[in-house]
Amino acid sequence: QVQLVESGGGLVQPGGSLRLSCAASGNIFYITSRGWYRQALGKQRELVARITSSGTTIYTDSVKGRFTISRDNAKNTWNLQMNSLKPEDTAVYYCKATAWDDTDYWGQGTQVTVSS
Repeated sequence: QVQLVESGGGLVQPGGSLRLSCAASGNIFYITSRGWYRQALGKQRELVARITSSGTTIYTDSVKGRFTISRDNAKNTWNLQMNSLKPEDTAVYYCKATAWDDTDYWGQGTQVTVSS
């Protein structure tokens, strides 16, 4: 089992920045992929960014050049630095860990609201 706890959400004005963090505990040695997803009101949950154990990163087109995913293996965390935020980035953001057997683990979610 893997437990995930997100932090760092909040209210920010358009053009501002936020940094989300996901702290993992439990059987972290089995994690092969770490990611961030988001779900806006009335929409399906979508991939925002993902980083593999080898360091390969993937971003959805709408956040490329604005968001950066990174990981801190020593602290068992991964982060999402979000810059140049737009109102359409407003959503609940979830971190996800995928284990070697393709089991997915999710955090509880953190609200990000971009509004003036």
